Amino acid sequence: MDTMLEARLQTQQRNTQNGQETSLWSSGFGMKLEAVTPFLGKYRPFVGRCCQTCTPKSWESLFHRSIMDLGFCNVVLVKEENTRFRGWLVRRLCYFLWSLEQRIPPCQDAPQKIMESTRVQNVISGRVPGGAGEGQVPGLVKKEVQRILGHIQAPVHPFLLRLFSWALLRFLNCVFLNVQLHKGQMKMVHKASQAGLPLVLLSTHKSLLDGILLPFVLLSQGLGVLRVVWDSRTCSPTLRALLKKLGGLFLPPEANLTLDSPEGVLARAVVHAAMEQLLVSRQPLLIFLEEHPGAQGPRLSALGQTWLGLVVQAVQVGVIPDAMLVPVAITYDLVPDAPCDVYHALAPLGLWTGALAVLRSLRGWGHSPRVCVRVHLAQPFSLQEYTINARSCWGSRQTLEQLLQPIVLGQCTIVPDTEKEQEWTPATGPLLAFKEEDQLLVRRLSRHVLNASVTSSAVMSTAIMATLLLFKHQKGVFLSQLLGEFSWLTEETLLRGFDVGFSGQLRCLVQHTLSLLRAHVALLRVHQGDLLVVPRPGPGLTHLARLSAELLPAFLSEAVGACAVRGLLAGRVPPEGPWELQGIELLSQNELYRQILLLLHLLPQDLLLLQPCQSSYCYCQEVLDRLIQCGLLVAEETPGSRPACDTGRQRLSAKLLWKPSGDFTDSDSDNFEEAEGRYFRLSQQSRCPDFFLFLCRLLSPLLKAFVQAATFLHRGQLPDTESGYTEQLLQFLQATAQEEGSFECADRNLAISAIWTFRDLGVLQQMPSPAGPMLSLSPTFTSRENQEKLEQFIWQFICS
Repeated sequence: MDTMLEARLQTQQRNTQNGQETSLWSSGFGMKLEAVTPFLGKYRPFVGRCCQTCTPKSWESLFHRSIMDLGFCNVVLVKEENTRFRGWLVRRLCYFLWSLEQRIPPCQDAPQKIMESTRVQNVISGRVPGGAGEGQVPGLVKKEVQRILGHIQAPVHPFLLRLFSWALLRFLNCVFLNVQLHKGQMKMVHKASQAGLPLVLLSTHKSLLDGILLPFVLLSQGLGVLRVVWDSRTCSPTLRALLKKLGGLFLPPEANLTLDSPEGVLARAVVHAAMEQLLVSRQPLLIFLEEHPGAQGPRLSALGQTWLGLVVQAVQVGVIPDAMLVPVAITYDLVPDAPCDVYHALAPLGLWTGALAVLRSLRGWGHSPRVCVRVHLAQPFSLQEYTINARSCWGSRQTLEQLLQPIVLGQCTIVPDTEKEQEWTPATGPLLAFKEEDQLLVRRLSRHVLNASVTSSAVMSTAIMATLLLFKHQKGVFLSQLLGEFSWLTEETLLRGFDVGFSGQLRCLVQHTLSLLRAHVALLRVHQGDLLVVPRPGPGLTHLARLSAELLPAFLSEAVGACAVRGLLAGRVPPEGPWELQGIELLSQNELYRQILLLLHLLPQDLLLLQPCQSSYCYCQEVLDRLIQCGLLVAEETPGSRPACDTGRQRLSAKLLWKPSGDFTDSDSDNFEEAEGRYFRLSQQSRCPDFFLFLCRLLSPLLKAFVQAATFLHRGQLPDTESGYTEQLLQFLQATAQEEGSFECADRNLAISAIWTFRDLGVLQQMPSPAGPMLSLSPTFTSRENQEKLEQFIWQFICS
């Protein structure tokens, strides 16, 4: 830790020495600023390694240290050198020539092979329910199979695909400044594709453009035509027909029918056969694990889990020996604008709507700054290896109501030694036909891969700027100070093993970022020649909060730890008390563990995205280690105790020797009996109070929304439908934001998270009714006293 602090001080000293001169920012804001020599581009971490616990063989075999130095490439930068031809005419037609040279494999006779598959033939012959033996004519069943297959996919049209690639290349160059891809990550994927196994890319979902941009990127890198899973709800019939010609896949609506429905049995058989044929032909497949942009509900996609379950079952039944899974993420400076009806009414996107969006983007070209894009391909890993190793990490689990409600009501003080069971994504479609054990495997695999995708995502400059303006300088900051703050937060992000999606001169980065956020930020010139950067109040703060959420994974462990420390000190020291007074208090390691566990259980799984192979107690130790490493906590040796750093006389006890492999960490603190006598204090370094407050504020939008939802319990009109109560709570959050200025909490997704968390906690209960499921207060929380206990329990983790 001392070495890390020394490195930071040396960097600050170098920046100070190099920043004595001032220069005119002629291309920017027209003012003199301190020229800070940036360190960006140095010591960038290589992110995206697979889990060493679940896939140790893949961790070793598909990675070499030399690929870390390969650097980045701009995939939309196509020049004469990217074609086989040379000359002045080639320089003007290089986009078109490049599209003609892309390798597109010939279309195979997939429909016939799907019709001849065992699953489909069993349905046609009547050997399963829904077949011709059930009273249906085999010829009619064959026509129904062809109709369902036509809804799922269509043969790829090479000419249309080349024409679309050419048009898309021109469009991307107009809209985006660059689309960066790490060549080392691409080399890992190429190496995995040479193993003779199908590639399944599992991606995050930030924009409707992702399903078009990612296939283009991989086609340009020689991976062939990528088959993309699309959501039928977001596309009109005309757009679906076009996307199927370009390699799109759609789940037929009949596949979501009940298990005993003949139409559902037939549709699921065709879907299984189509997936098996696609995997056997080794065509790369792209599945989005997150819900489509604008969707209100769980983060994990039910549709994505359904298609991933088909891949898992194909490996389990032996259709293919194995599959290589590749976590993928895509990040934007600003997510490209989509039509309003897509985000609010969730109306299907049609060709005309998409064409108007393209024209609107091209019309704004040249008038607004273009954004940067980063595509991240994490290390591929074996599905077969994960399936074998992951089952050994499963343990007992309890609901949130069993874990947390007795503690909230003061009926119990001991946190149960078990994991939280919280699943917000419903199992639908073919996934319901799986065994319960296989459904659990798919859900945990989805969460594991999404965690890998998020941790490998680069942090963009807009996320850093939004975080600084929202949580450190909401009342405004001088631009000269903002330069140093931006450099500091970037360095802290890099030190935590997260990459950033930008490089270059610091002042140019800040200028570019502020120009992107100009709709939510005001620039005021002051008489000293400096500029004052002020976030615009109102909905602009809500937008900044959404952008800042992209930075939260890098600081999540420290943020959880800081809020847990705040909760531990809440009953001892007044929140407004001086930092020196808070530093006097001794914090035992067991008390810290308990507070961290309570906060982990309260926070939604969709936010934490903890790896299923990691226990909560291991994560508690990781949080504590992070607080020590960043200098917020210092060990306090009690009189007569052996120093914590003295490991020479330690002996491995039988309890430690026989612990499950998933419970080991690099620290010697796993023996909780030895940890009882360990104490910590808050560090008294000058930078610690501000950093502690900054970490606590990272979780404040969600926690404040939870507190306001608890306050609203006695004001809301219940019983009501979930959507109706969400509207009630959202209006209350917006009204509170107008009074208190906390616009970062007035978000619909935060309202939904609060309602679902309270439902899992037993505060709200769901009752069936003719109009659909209705929410009502549970009998336990009808009393105002218990509602106040819930409010106080959440409020202890908030640092005002």
